[in-house]
Amino acid sequence: MRFLKYFLFSFLVLAFFHSSSQTIVSYSEADGLLNNYVKCVAVDPNDNIWFGTAFGVSMFDGSSWTSYDQSSYPLMLSNDIKAITATTNGDIWIGTDYGVNKLHSGVSGMTWLPFTTNDGLANNKVTSIDEAPNGDLWFSHSSFSAGVSVFDGSNWISYNSPDLPISGVCATSFSDNGDIWFASPLDGLAHFDGTNFINYSANNGLLSNYSTSVLVDNSNNIWLGSQDGMTVMNSTANQFTFHTIMYTLPPPDTLNPVTEIAKDSWGRIWTTIYVGYLAEGGVAYWDGSQWFDFDHSDGIAGPNVKSLAIDSQNNVWVATTTGVSKISAIPSSLQEIKNMSCHIYPNPSSNHINIKFENNSITAIKLFDNLGKTVKSVDEINRLSTSLDISNFNSGIYYLQILVGNELVSQKIIIN
Repeated sequence: MRFLKYFLFSFLVLAFFHSSSQTIVSYSEADGLLNNYVKCVAVDPNDNIWFGTAFGVSMFDGSSWTSYDQSSYPLMLSNDIKAITATTNGDIWIGTDYGVNKLHSGVSGMTWLPFTTNDGLANNKVTSIDEAPNGDLWFSHSSFSAGVSVFDGSNWISYNSPDLPISGVCATSFSDNGDIWFASPLDGLAHFDGTNFINYSANNGLLSNYSTSVLVDNSNNIWLGSQDGMTVMNSTANQFTFHTIMYTLPPPDTLNPVTEIAKDSWGRIWTTIYVGYLAEGGVAYWDGSQWFDFDHSDGIAGPNVKSLAIDSQNNVWVATTTGVSKISAIPSSLQEIKNMSCHIYPNPSSNHINIKFENNSITAIKLFDNLGKTVKSVDEINRLSTSLDISNFNSGIYYLQILVGNELVSQKIIIN
């Protein structure tokens, strides 16, 4: 019980520290944003931020805004932008209910080249645009039996039912080995290994069949967002962990519908949460052992959060229906440990992890696997240093959460 009290108290202290000390800057039409109703956001290789709104596209370069809409760019298929992405070569693509456009610089200036079913797109309603490691673009269609379209720069191919769920696809993500994962709005998760399709549902271990987004993390775990929270499935699809309270809602509501997932350069998972019937939502991130959240009371532009993207400096850009917000980069736990004069060694290790603080006593320790499951906890330590036996654990990535006085620090470790 004492262990639990310490961690609950320290979680509140650390959560307060993360939210109250974080810089959040919001932008609206008054600052140059084309329209406050922002549905999607992307970051290009030069850290320009692109926003898809209900009335066109805005680009922010850090000081000035550029807007694109049908009145100025008649080749745009719609002003109502449902998806936006910036590819690694700098191309900007937008998805609408009437097809997709690619921003093109020609001899007569900037224009938006249109692509529709007449060009090879499987369906004109596009909900997500995702770039594969080889540069191919995957366009998701959440329409009945529409599936996905793939464009390699010259040619189009498509996949749909019965290989993919009949309800369509709302997002796509890619494993390091080239495997592809599809979130389906009514039918869970689908997996394509280049040859075969495998479908997963609540009957196979998912939290919910009503998927909204999908992301493959740095350990090739699959994070699947849904109307009920997050399912994390390991790379071999034989272990599932659930996250249902990433963002704290007023009691008794604990439902955490996910709208989007992203990861920063430190491998932390970020997600946007929105509960429609409460008209309340926020942003949360997973540091490997626990969630921290931000919402309108912390400075986010509004409670109806739609999307997020992360720039090269780990600033998090949040799209809402009442403007956009920038959450300044949050230091990694490595910096927190350095500031507290903490030494964790050897790392990697196969037998023991030594933990030493120069000026602070260690109160308690928790060890989490890379899906977020607690696999070991030690209470009542009260020493400057201790050793943690890890010899019984399988090799892989784990996360230490260390309670030091009234503060928590986290550290990723590797078990050989």
